[in-house]
Amino acid sequence: MRKAKPKKRLILPDPVFNDQKVSKFVNHLMYSGKKTISYDIFYKALDIVKAKMEKEEKTPLEIWKTALDNITPQVEVKSRRIGGATFQVPTEIRPDRKESVSMKNMINFARKRGGKSMAEKLAAEIMDAYNNQGGAYKRKEDMHRMAEANRAFAHFRF
Repeated sequence: MRKAKPKKRLILPDPVFNDQKVSKFVNHLMYSGKKTISYDIFYKALDIVKAKMEKEEKTPLEIWKTALDNITPQVEVKSRRIGGATFQVPTEIRPDRKESVSMKNMINFARKRGGKSMAEKLAAEIMDAYNNQGGAYKRKEDMHRMAEANRAFAHFRF
């Protein structure tokens, strides 16, 4: 490669839970640099999760992390052109991309939901992902199903 790889930026942990994962999630959630509003949405969503799932022995942050783990895909398919034909080649996902994909899926499916506020939509998506259901979980299952169906082309891996 001609150019040097760009350095990984250091992401500061969030003020309430002191967790870098929360900061990354809030950065994905943010529009137009409005980070304070994103933090408000996220913390309100966790409050709603706490209120609705009080019978769980886990904290809302642990519920959120479990929900993220439940919707994290392990494999994805990438298009690869070989001799005029395009194959969907299943490839394993790098750990940092896994995290990013799962966060983006959760946020996108929360935005598509019907609901009053973004905090309520996000809380509903977190609870669904925790219970292995909802749009983001379905998306992960579809990705895995596509990879399984195209397993015959795994030898074309990059």
